[in-house]
Amino acid sequence: MRLLPLAPGRPGWGSHRHLPSCSPTLLLLLVLGGCLGVSGVAAGTRRPNVVLLLTDDQDEVLGGMPFSEYSTADCQTGLQREELRQGHLRTYLEPSRTPLKKTRALIGEMGMTFSSAYVPSALCCPSRASILTGKYPHNHHVVNNTLEGNCSSKSWQKIQEPNTFPAILRSMCGYQTFFAGKYLNEYGAPDAGGLEHVPLGWSYWYALEKNSKYYNYTLSINGKARKHGENYSVDYLTDVLANVSLDFLNYKSNFEPFFMMIATPAPHSPWTAAPQYQKAFQSVFAPRNKNFNIHGTNKHWLIRQAKTPMTNSSIQFLDNAFRKRWQTLLSVDDLVEKLIKRLEFTGELNNTYIFYTSDNGYHTGQFSLPIDKRQLYEFDIKVPLLVRGPGIKPNQTSKMLVANIDLGPTILDIAGYDLNKTQMDGMSLLPILRGASNLTWRSDVLVEYQGEGRNVTDPTCPSLSPGVSQCFPDCICEDAYNNTYACVRTMSALWNLQYCEFDDQEVFVEVYNLTADPDQITNIAKNIDPELLGKMNYRLMMLQSCSGPTCRTPGVFDPGYRFDPRLMFSNHGSVRTRRFSKHLL
Repeated sequence: MRLLPLAPGRPGWGSHRHLPSCSPTLLLLLVLGGCLGVSGVAAGTRRPNVVLLLTDDQDEVLGGMPFSEYSTADCQTGLQREELRQGHLRTYLEPSRTPLKKTRALIGEMGMTFSSAYVPSALCCPSRASILTGKYPHNHHVVNNTLEGNCSSKSWQKIQEPNTFPAILRSMCGYQTFFAGKYLNEYGAPDAGGLEHVPLGWSYWYALEKNSKYYNYTLSINGKARKHGENYSVDYLTDVLANVSLDFLNYKSNFEPFFMMIATPAPHSPWTAAPQYQKAFQSVFAPRNKNFNIHGTNKHWLIRQAKTPMTNSSIQFLDNAFRKRWQTLLSVDDLVEKLIKRLEFTGELNNTYIFYTSDNGYHTGQFSLPIDKRQLYEFDIKVPLLVRGPGIKPNQTSKMLVANIDLGPTILDIAGYDLNKTQMDGMSLLPILRGASNLTWRSDVLVEYQGEGRNVTDPTCPSLSPGVSQCFPDCICEDAYNNTYACVRTMSALWNLQYCEFDDQEVFVEVYNLTADPDQITNIAKNIDPELLGKMNYRLMMLQSCSGPTCRTPGVFDPGYRFDPRLMFSNHGSVRTRRFSKHLL
């Protein structure tokens, strides 16, 4: 493996270096391995390139990636704060002043926007592991952001990394593979190989040590550490990633297709904007939608413990956080523009698929939780997904239910790899992107999360239950060891439901009808048809034990669904409930 050697004076800029081109022997191995090229590509035409742009904690529901169909009536300015405080308006966006206008125009409007894209876990490391492996968390076993939770652990490196889609692209399809940015939260930990570890499958490796930062960070440049300081012109991470990506495009081999994964720190905390953007969006505030700053009645105890109404200082803090998050995204917008212009200049754009998405959503004051992710609600599990590329018509919107476990299968399908040879849980999006008619698609996806925290009382918050974590100074906590849940997110022609079970002493259940209640204010678990509740419980058990093809079986509302009530009972005649694994490794 080699990566471009860096020279001082420009962030991430280096000199000419090539990967070796394909030999006849390698080409024969690629054919035998099943990488024959995407359907519809003419014989003799080089296989398509792929770029995956991944942001960190960028929501979709609260305006992190506003859709073009938002009307002016939905978008408010600072002059309407008093109306917003009444909680009557769902969004708080300024269409002429959103942070990703160029990204929307260059990717979304030139291709397809998915309006129902979800993550299987609302946390960075499990979600990123799902992208790389195409698997649900119960199959890749990354359950949180710690080494103990399998985040970039030795076990992950040994078992999962050799089977990620980039590893398959490199070894079986002959792609040049380039990574730049945040990998997994514990990447670079001394107990897991340090920065010398370069995952299998990457030709060029330019990875951030541990979690997102903008300055004063360390990068692994193909296994060698390089420290960066706080000089904007050479150290601002989003710009460093942009420049090393452009460098790759300038000096890569022209005889092999390429895959690029660029994972920005934005809009993750500490929300450090580039100097030229630090005064942007001064009249923008966090959305005052219907679930903003209200008590989470009939919800899991962790949501109920939040104090309502929030203090003025908490609201000021989250408003400032929301504004700074948008500011950091302006540099991402610049990165996207530079990348696409370079692809156009080199003649690669028309043969390149470009995906833009995030690892999870985010909340700012919903149900009086100040700021974070991790929760089961739409604002934390729904993400933007924009795709452009060969054969994708412009200005398309798909309402199909998709998840980030579909990215790996889709990219392998683009490369022409036989998906039957993988163990991935996801589905290829290529038929949707190509406009296939009469397509049979899924109606549900699984969401699962294992809470962080120890079963002890926090001495700074003695009034709270044991095991809380991610607590604010006023003892409002965003997570707990038993904030462990699994959900079936269902979307069909007639139903738009979410069914969730918690692994706690209450065996708490939350159910939402998102057609009638898009803000998920009213838990209907005690009012819903018991037969439907039983079917959803059984479907949840099936999904949490699924693997590969069994994760793609018909859902509750699909014509091919079959429900056997006898499977709902144990041998002792009691109702069976979902069992959560505490030891997934």
